[in-house]
Amino acid sequence: MKHTLSVAILLVTLSVLTTGLSAAAQETIGIVRTSEGKATVTRGGKVIPAEEGTKLLVGDTLRTGPDGSLGVILRDNSTLSLGPESSFVIQKFLFSPAEGKLGLMARLSKGTMAYLSGLIGKLAPESVRFETPTASIGVRGTHFAVKTGEPASQ
Repeated sequence: MKHTLSVAILLVTLSVLTTGLSAAAQETIGIVRTSEGKATVTRGGKVIPAEEGTKLLVGDTLRTGPDGSLGVILRDNSTLSLGPESSFVIQKFLFSPAEGKLGLMARLSKGTMAYLSGLIGKLAPESVRFETPTASIGVRGTHFAVKTGEPASQ
């Protein structure tokens, strides 16, 4: 009986710890500030409308239609603007300045994007990286704009 009780307590403790880690991994990293036309966020296979105030998580894919655009602000005050026909994934976002944990990595598969750096780009510019189908962009300044399309078929 005592052994069973110990195992039950251990399982409950592990469950609580796992739930806490999952919640930390699902921490809000930013929000949609503006949304025009068709715009969506895909999270875990589920597509939701990207409306003003939509919370964003690491791994979210932001997409805009032919008439769509999105304005996003991240927790470090970085701002992103996506134009029509864009597809963008937030792959990594670390923002714990007190612990020295800073990083932003994202991928623009197609479309247009403008970026204005927040604290991560100012405190640790080497920790900011954007990828496109044909190039990687390391941030050394405070802002840039990029346009990419589908790779040409050969």
